[in-house]
Amino acid sequence: QVQLVESGGGSVEAGGSLRLSCAVSGDTDSSWSMGWFRQPPGKEREAVGAIDSDGSTSYADSVKGRFTISQDNNKNTLYLQMNSLKVEDTGMYYCAAGRRLLLRLAVSGLPPNNLDAWGQGTLVAVSS
Repeated sequence: QVQLVESGGGSVEAGGSLRLSCAVSGDTDSSWSMGWFRQPPGKEREAVGAIDSDGSTSYADSVKGRFTISQDNNKNTLYLQMNSLKVEDTGMYYCAAGRRLLLRLAVSGLPPNNLDAWGQGTLVAVSS
C-alpha cells in the first residue's frame, strides 16, 4: 500500500510563492508517474502537472511557466513550486501516483480516473 502525504499549503497574496511537498512511502512502483492536482472551490478536480519516472514533466496550460514539479533523488518526496500565484490558483492540492499514460491524459484535460494512490490534500488560498 502506498501513502502520500501533502504539506506546505497556506495563505499567500497574489504574486507570491509557495512550495508544496508530498511525502511518498510504502509499496511504490518505480515505473509510476507522479502528479499534482487541484480542486478549486465548487469545481471539479483538475491536473496541474505530472512527472514521469524518467524525470520528464508536463503541465496544464494554466500553470505553465509558473509552476515546477520536481522530486528528490530517492523519489521519496514530490514537490510543487508555485510562483506568481493568482487568485484562481486557490484550491485543495493533491498529489497522486499512477501509470504514466493516465497521468498524461489527466494533464491533457481528461478526468483523473484509475490512479493508484492519492494524498489527503493541502489547502492553498491566494488573496488579491
